[in-house]
Amino acid sequence: MNLPSDLPPLPGIGLKPQHYSAVLQPVSASILPPAPVPAWFEVHPQNYSGAGGPPHRWLTAIAERFPLSFHSVGLSLGSAGGVDVAELEQLAALCKRYEPASVSDHLSWSGSANNRYPDLLPVPYTEEALGHFARQIDRVQDRLKRRILIENPSRYLAFARDDMSEAQFLHLLCHQTGCGILLDINNIEVSATNLGLDAQAMIDSIDPSLVGEVHLAGHAREEHPDGVLLIDDHGSAISEVTWALFARFAARAGRKPVLIEWDTDVPDYAVLLGEAAKAEAIMQGQTRFASLDALPLDQVHACA
Repeated sequence: MNLPSDLPPLPGIGLKPQHYSAVLQPVSASILPPAPVPAWFEVHPQNYSGAGGPPHRWLTAIAERFPLSFHSVGLSLGSAGGVDVAELEQLAALCKRYEPASVSDHLSWSGSANNRYPDLLPVPYTEEALGHFARQIDRVQDRLKRRILIENPSRYLAFARDDMSEAQFLHLLCHQTGCGILLDINNIEVSATNLGLDAQAMIDSIDPSLVGEVHLAGHAREEHPDGVLLIDDHGSAISEVTWALFARFAARAGRKPVLIEWDTDVPDYAVLLGEAAKAEAIMQGQTRFASLDALPLDQVHACA
């Protein structure tokens, strides 16, 4: 049985302030390629921490017309001290105010007892870390009174004494807590390239029935003497490798809510609509990728 989701199994777009007006306007018939109005929008709830003002007026108007997904970046579930209580209470208040269709956070940590870091740092894939992370998910789900999704990370290093793979860790979290997976396919490409892993095997190891949402994004590429480094900056078009991995997953998983995630160097709204249209075409089977092996070797990086 598939993980139930209140988001429609259609493309969505990350909501940006520069696009507020465009979101509430009818889509122009002149936009090419044909791009349907996104079926839903995702926001980072930390950007709406104030009590009122223009951000909330816009978000209220958009929430009246579209389902929302809250993608948190601040709970720091993997921190040794546990979930950030202030962040959790703020998230709970926003969930009560807007009733989002989906709530998610990351398989990561972002702070210690005395410091907060502007990054999503990886956790070791060990039994001890699994137990700790599961307890924090339980705390969040109990407070929010809803299931949450956990996103696979983009990684730049791996721990030497991991007990299990990333997919095994995520699957066990789902079975122990009832949470679901937010599958970020760009993060699969980034992690596979940086760590010398097999991206196709990573995609194939994910149980689609546990996936409640999919993310597609771009990344930066750096050339170094010892190899390629991919940076998960969400600042460019989705790569051909990520598209191919998405097509591979969609062929097995069927339709899912799919987000076009573009957070830096944000383009015109029409560009995001075009990316959403491409995701829809792939889910409809109109655009196919035979294999990553069909891509030029300099695009496949370490993924093949």
